[in-house]
Amino acid sequence: MSFLTFITGSTRSWQPAMTVDSTTSSYWLNWRILLCSIWILMSMVFASILISKYECRQNSEEQSTENQQQQKEPSGVLYEDEVWKPCLRSIHPGWLLGFRVFAFFVLILMLILNVVVDGGSIFYFYTQWTFALITIYFGLGSLLSMHGCYRYSRKGGAAHFDTERGSSTSAQNSRATKGGAFNQEHLFRQKAGFWGYVFQIIFQMNAGAVMLTDTVFWFIIVPFLAIKDYNLNFLIINMHSINAVFLLGDTALNSLRFPWFRIGYFFLWTSIYVIFLWIVHACVALWWPYPFLDLSSSFAPLWYSTVALMHIPCYGIFVLIMKAKHFLLSKWFPQSYRYAQ
Repeated sequence: MSFLTFITGSTRSWQPAMTVDSTTSSYWLNWRILLCSIWILMSMVFASILISKYECRQNSEEQSTENQQQQKEPSGVLYEDEVWKPCLRSIHPGWLLGFRVFAFFVLILMLILNVVVDGGSIFYFYTQWTFALITIYFGLGSLLSMHGCYRYSRKGGAAHFDTERGSSTSAQNSRATKGGAFNQEHLFRQKAGFWGYVFQIIFQMNAGAVMLTDTVFWFIIVPFLAIKDYNLNFLIINMHSINAVFLLGDTALNSLRFPWFRIGYFFLWTSIYVIFLWIVHACVALWWPYPFLDLSSSFAPLWYSTVALMHIPCYGIFVLIMKAKHFLLSKWFPQSYRYAQ
């Protein structure tokens, strides 16, 4: 067996089939489209409300000097050092940098291989959209970590580590005596810039998208393919597993926060993908990458609403993962763990 055969599969693999011509007016002018459009519109309105209420309010608060006197941080605040420092002070930032660089090269090579094997049509699939997004995440994260490690080395590793431990102890004492008040460490830390917030947002988009992609694939698509006697090749299996492995690995190491309201970006990401498919299918008679997105089925509104509702538990799973990380690391490494709400 050749390497290419091992990668692409030597037996029958799944190829989507076109059901009806999606370029006709009758395909789009019916009650199913109206209901599905309502679901998409509701998702985008919900996402926009969350983002405008919390993200925009946070930006206005950061520009106000009154924010220094508040008793609580904005829910989506991000500090510059949180994008490149590991969550444990005993771990050198170079380890996080090395992990991100390694993950980026593995992901980009797999994405290129996927394009070489199956062509550009792979980007009709949500999996490849998410895979490209997580590749961008690790690429941008590598650059931010390089910049952070450069700053870290200029300050002096050991001296910076001791100073940080001292400021952390002071901050913990402040929290203990003042409750929810701003600790002194935060007053001297620099807020993240544009790319830091982009990185944080992509992280939270990936959190939901990876959970949704892998859940739908392993619990819906794989059983369907098994019934139809199709085989999964090495590339397909890895693209629906290694994304979660790398994302969870980075989550275990990084210091990024996870404010719940950024689920709005996750909803927008999926909505944009669906709108993209609709535009393509309105212009070209083409197969649907996922059968449950085919609008010719009378069950299409039910499928669309189900997928929309699945965003909440998929995002919630990652919220629980972040809470478990905080609970375990603060318990196992109380002196070294960087606490972030």
